[in-house]
Amino acid sequence: MKRPWIRSSVRLAAVGAAAALLAAGCASTDDGGASGSGGATSDGSTTIGFVGAGAADSGEPVDGGTLTFGSYSFPSSLDPTKTLAAGSNGGTEMAAVYDTLVRTDPESGDFVPQLAEKLDHNEDYTKFTLTLRDGVTFSDGTPLDSAAVKWSIDRFVDAGRDVAQVWADIVTGIGTPDAHTVEFTLNKPWAQFPVMLAMGPGMIVGQGSDAGGDFTPIGAGPYTLGEFAPSEKIVLNARDDYFAGKPHLDSVTFVPTHGAQQQFESLQSGQLSMTYINRDAQVIKSAVDAGLPGYLDIQGLGSLGYVNQHEGRPGADVRVRKAIAYGIDPQVINQRVENGLGIAGSEIVPESSRWYDGAKGVPFDPAQAKKFLDEAKADGYDGSLHYLSGNDPSARAAALAVQAQLNAVGFNVQIDYANSVNDLVRKMYVDHDFDMARAALQLMDDAPYLRLYAGMGSDSKNNAAGYSDPKMDELLTAVQTATDDDAKKAAIDEVQAQANETIPYAVWGPAKVLTVWNDDVHGVKRSADNIYLLDSAWVTGS
Repeated sequence: MKRPWIRSSVRLAAVGAAAALLAAGCASTDDGGASGSGGATSDGSTTIGFVGAGAADSGEPVDGGTLTFGSYSFPSSLDPTKTLAAGSNGGTEMAAVYDTLVRTDPESGDFVPQLAEKLDHNEDYTKFTLTLRDGVTFSDGTPLDSAAVKWSIDRFVDAGRDVAQVWADIVTGIGTPDAHTVEFTLNKPWAQFPVMLAMGPGMIVGQGSDAGGDFTPIGAGPYTLGEFAPSEKIVLNARDDYFAGKPHLDSVTFVPTHGAQQQFESLQSGQLSMTYINRDAQVIKSAVDAGLPGYLDIQGLGSLGYVNQHEGRPGADVRVRKAIAYGIDPQVINQRVENGLGIAGSEIVPESSRWYDGAKGVPFDPAQAKKFLDEAKADGYDGSLHYLSGNDPSARAAALAVQAQLNAVGFNVQIDYANSVNDLVRKMYVDHDFDMARAALQLMDDAPYLRLYAGMGSDSKNNAAGYSDPKMDELLTAVQTATDDDAKKAAIDEVQAQANETIPYAVWGPAKVLTVWNDDVHGVKRSADNIYLLDSAWVTGS
């Protein structure tokens, strides 16, 4: 069933969302879906887009079979208020059950109807009108109408997870003038607001999910839950009554994975049909060189030096932050952590991004670093710095590289190793018990404001560093409210300039993310934040 398209002029915020992104950062490192030839280079290193000769689908879909997806971070719940709706953290799993109201098209950047029929907006992007399809039902038989959409979104926002803070800050009302119409009123322009309907808020949960006290996944998506074995597997079965017709696949199975190399080997052996590989540049290169089809994303803010700026911490002094930013060479981090196969750079927006406009980050300059550090020492700072690190090899390599470089300009860095990722998250986001740590925010080209605000907004609940700057808040609003590409690029350039002066964090480079599948997989669709939709997916040789 062909779905209508819409066009937009342009193409987080609770602790749980930031914690999930931090965990990703600290880990080792189409209408018909893959419908383009792809733009990535042969080594998969510099260009966002489809890769592999098999990325362009051909032939008639085949009914039957199953697709086995290797999850990067296996979800413990299919409740969007408890699990971050991102490709790395349960987004693909939940989208298979709930679908999304809209999705993003990876090649044009436009917002495209998915579960909804149409999305319109007024001239200044302060009101969006969603038209629902006739006859769409949840898996329990109840109708997906405007009241159900409002109930689900209110439930999501009230829970305060993921992008709920951003939603609450800009959406002033949800109107339901009739059963098939939902009206969203904003307090300021945001042309990219529909991205929210492609993420957690747009995964509509049936009201029956909360009946009886225990959450039961009830959605209007293409699959229903067949089996959920915690930490082992999630089996989803095709719905006969999905609005677009029964999916080609009989079922989809999601399984946990244990590192990028294991994911790659499991793809090659056929144990996995599809998987999400995060931040391991060597394995990503191997997968691309092997000709496997997939989609390479390069996300800015993928490797950051988070500096605690709360009162009483060394980073509260901007001169200390500048000494850190100028004193660390991103190329050294790339060499030590990624064997030189990653992308080094201090720019917030990498050159691969559609929003890159030439703005440069802080350069590596040890002399400048010493100057700023000496000024801080002259006012009583003793140069000591506690670096909080994870225990995996990637995190250890980064910690030692930072320690050596900062000590060379006059710091005295002590590395404190966390007992686990959960321990690291608690110390950073709850206790703020660190001077510096490595993290990731993973900028989304789909809507750059979301992660810029997450890490730099003065009132952002994801802002673990405590960075606060009134001018930056104004500039972030300018990024959000820009209604054409040139204005948004100019606003992002201003954000970069202000970041160079105030150092919200040290930027060491973007992250490579590759969602990859075998040659017998077809019809997958990429959406916002590398969430993949499987309603049209099919496999050969089943």
